Amino acid sequence: MIRCHGSGRRTALPVTLGRTVVLLLIALLDIPTAAWAQAIKVMQTDPAANAVLDRAPQGFSVRFDKPVDHIRSVLFIKRAGNLVETLHPRFKTEPQVLFASSAPLPAGEYTLSWSVISLEDTHVTEGEIPFTITAGKRP
Repeated sequence: MIRCHGSGRRTALPVTLGRTVVLLLIALLDIPTAAWAQAIKVMQTDPAANAVLDRAPQGFSVRFDKPVDHIRSVLFIKRAGNLVETLHPRFKTEPQVLFASSAPLPAGEYTLSWSVISLEDTHVTEGEIPFTITAGKRP
């Protein structure tokens, strides 16, 4: 539909409006799904953040507020920023808990890091907590 205005100019209002709507839809579809994804929250870790342990733990766990993909998620043990061990979570745990055992660790300051993928929306969340072992290896 073409409308005439007092100046005698013709404008294609529906065409312009249609283009605007199409461009808006393209822009909305182009927004990554991560923008709508909600981050996974850590509910509990073992060891706890900043824990001082008198011996090396037998395992490490992180509990989240949502189910995580145990196959594609991973835990890391780091010392002074260097990777000590990559831990692969066990499958027979609760859907929202990552648990893995590790080799005995000597005394020192460590970081438990994780990279997890939500089962609900495939959102990736990473985090870490520091902990210290004072006495060294497990008995």
